[in-house]
Amino acid sequence: MRLRSILFVCIMTLLWVATGFSQDCIECHKEVTPGIVTDWQNSLHSENGITCDICHGGNHTSADDVAKVEIPTPETCDMCHSDQVEQYKKGKHALAWAAMKAMPTTHWLPMELADGMKGCGGCHKIGLKSEEEIAELKAHGAGFGVASCDACHTRHTFSKKEAQQPQACQTCHMGFDHPQWEMYSSSKHGVRYLLKQNGTLPEEVAAPTCQDCHMQDGNHEVRTAWGFLGVRLPLPEDEQWQADQVTILQALGVLDPEGNPTERLEVVKAADVARLTQEAFDAERNKMIQACSQCHSENFAKAELEKGDQMIRQADRLLAEAIRIVAGLYQDGILEKPESYAYAFPDLLTFHDAPTPIEHTLFEMHLKHRMRTFQGTFHHNPDYALWYGWSEMKRDLAEIKAMDEELRAKK
Repeated sequence: MRLRSILFVCIMTLLWVATGFSQDCIECHKEVTPGIVTDWQNSLHSENGITCDICHGGNHTSADDVAKVEIPTPETCDMCHSDQVEQYKKGKHALAWAAMKAMPTTHWLPMELADGMKGCGGCHKIGLKSEEEIAELKAHGAGFGVASCDACHTRHTFSKKEAQQPQACQTCHMGFDHPQWEMYSSSKHGVRYLLKQNGTLPEEVAAPTCQDCHMQDGNHEVRTAWGFLGVRLPLPEDEQWQADQVTILQALGVLDPEGNPTERLEVVKAADVARLTQEAFDAERNKMIQACSQCHSENFAKAELEKGDQMIRQADRLLAEAIRIVAGLYQDGILEKPESYAYAFPDLLTFHDAPTPIEHTLFEMHLKHRMRTFQGTFHHNPDYALWYGWSEMKRDLAEIKAMDEELRAKK
């Protein structure tokens, strides 16, 4: 594979240099898009003779045939970076586009936010897309976010050094439901690394980046033990926690009211948002212990990760109680269950499309505050774990109980 890539690049480079395409591209685009030319000239691609034509094809030669420009995809990058592309395709980032599309109300969003990539699609574009999806994006005038690799190695420098910095993760891993950047950058891990970047601390001191923990040895197969939603199989042995996780899985629509798997579980499996076997969980946990053990003792690392597990258990206790309150309102005919909900449980994956204030509070409790409770713990940020997470969940539950009383009193 590697030999094939090298031969391809050599042949293509000789071809384009011989025909003069590359110089024509540069001369024209110095006037049309000078920033792109400057970025490319500062790239390793430029140093190694990887010209515009190798990635964009040679069919576009003037302003009259711009539509003939080929937009790179991961397969384009695979010509030279086959190992990294293979790793990426095995990981969760590759499934980001499919995961967004799988959410039950994504199609209700304005096109600009999803396919237009000004909202969910702006980050989820890192995922693989089918040829049909790429054609549809182009038809909507949004066919430029299909390369995936350029989400981290931004074009046209495509810098490895840039992608190795924690700031490369900042654009997507921040904000409402996954403020990992805010957690990391204000944790001692992040503070020490930022102090290394500005020269306050020497380069040799220990200070992990996002990549050190989640992309050990540069492996592009990014995955975590608990997954995005903080649920997993098999269920915990603790009976109360098991019951709480069943309730959450029912509200996620992957278990029916009797606890049996639903069709949506297959979607969750396909999107790889949860570990569904003990072996899969242990594999990711052991990788993280190995990463932590570069700076800490293994005993310390295991104990800290266990604290994160237990915070999920504590958060699940609160969330499950809130879910059961809203489900009780459906079952008692006090709150009308939306027709789009398959079962008599609130659908946590409808997000901001939840129809009533009590359901909106539950949605925020799940996706905003529960996330911050356990993610803050795992990212060693006490303020997020307590005040932005656990404390907010307690307030959410109090509000849901008060709204439940009001709704029942009106009936």
